[in-house]
Amino acid sequence: MRVELAPIAPELLLVGAGIAVLLGGVLARRADPLAHLAVSLAGVAGAAAASVMLWSREGATALAGAVAVDRFGVVARLVLLGVAALALLLAHHTLARDGELRPEVPALILFATAGMTLLAVSADLVTTFVALEVLSLSLYVLTGSSRRLVSLEGAMKYFLLGAFSTAFFLYGVAMAYGATGTTSLGGIAHALAGRTETPALALVAMALLAVGFGFKVSAAPFHMWTPDAYQGAPTAVTAFMSAGTKVAAFAALLRVLDVALQPLGWDWGPVVAGLAAVSVVVGSVLAIAQTDVKRMLAYSSVAHAGFVLIGATAPGAPGIDAALFYLLAYALMIVGAFGVVSLVSQGERGTSLEDHAGLYRRSPVLAGLFALFLLSLAGIPPTAGFIAKVSVFRAAVEAGHWWLALVGVLASVVAAFAYIRLMVLMYMREPVGHREPDPSPVPRLVLAIPAAGTLLLGVLPGLVTDVLGKAAVLRW
Repeated sequence: MRVELAPIAPELLLVGAGIAVLLGGVLARRADPLAHLAVSLAGVAGAAAASVMLWSREGATALAGAVAVDRFGVVARLVLLGVAALALLLAHHTLARDGELRPEVPALILFATAGMTLLAVSADLVTTFVALEVLSLSLYVLTGSSRRLVSLEGAMKYFLLGAFSTAFFLYGVAMAYGATGTTSLGGIAHALAGRTETPALALVAMALLAVGFGFKVSAAPFHMWTPDAYQGAPTAVTAFMSAGTKVAAFAALLRVLDVALQPLGWDWGPVVAGLAAVSVVVGSVLAIAQTDVKRMLAYSSVAHAGFVLIGATAPGAPGIDAALFYLLAYALMIVGAFGVVSLVSQGERGTSLEDHAGLYRRSPVLAGLFALFLLSLAGIPPTAGFIAKVSVFRAAVEAGHWWLALVGVLASVVAAFAYIRLMVLMYMREPVGHREPDPSPVPRLVLAIPAAGTLLLGVLPGLVTDVLGKAAVLRW
């Protein structure tokens, strides 16, 4: 039997680059961080090239049904690899500045990215579980990679709650197998499509899987780990974790909902709508009460998970298209926002709101970049965040969930207060203390990439809508 490795070539290249970085750090007499960065970026670039080569292949699955080969997976992989490249560049600079750059950091980022990309193309629940564990274990270590006590505390909370959610997910996999006799997403769909009675065991599996995925995407009420992990992790790691985990987990969730559980659409629709409503309300309200920028952005990520779920309530291609565009826009603006925070804080101690007071007088460029990302997070035109919110609201309304779109609009108004308050501090308050932002030009050039993407997608969303529309069709 011939085994074709092309469908998992991106993951093999990422893991290979990660192993090379680790061996280089161990065997070399003096580890060269620039060489590690070059190898890491080469691995990411190779994985991106291998992903693009799969665009024209529209096979159903590969490797005995474990991996999906479709355009949805290509788009999700490319978004994740872009996030990884930006995170590697930011981590190289900020961790070296703080004296915490070690070879295992880029290696773990590569391993986590491999888990994320595999999760995005998983066509079997067992493969999904393996990918979840690969990315989770790497992120647990990355979260606690700093020497600060708050970093270890965040990593411990993330690990304990992650283990708890893993148990729910595994029970869900077991129940799905008990209900259908298979863990293949397509096989589950075919088994459920032929039944007219209520598949009680399948509904239990759906509920347990929803808990597992709810934890990974930081949806309320499964978000308790998020503020502590985001605050404790090095800010460059937080940028990678906040964008990458959400994109990968939502890609897997969309596959499960629109492939495996597609015959139960009337059953999972209210569950997803309920999670979406709770997430946007909880995240938007609690973001206002925060005095730390990283915790504020953490609760903001909970709200944005709810907005993606609003789009996911629309079954089929319209919901997937809206969710994909939102995930792309969110990845750009959240990586950019945390990138600015990493340059302002300089050592993870200046992350309070007051530390950002008067930022415009200290660094007009960073203040302008941060304002752009905050406006996009708030959904203000002409940014990608505005187009993204319009797309998910439209998908929900067309699916008959007009009340959910109304909740999302009201929650957006509430959340805007948190972002505008920070902008007022940056532009209308005098600086507090004598802390100066990082003056290095290289990370500013790195942040110009998500800034340009945020503006381009807000003004010319047609640049990607055609590609996303082709990727929004999941076959089974």
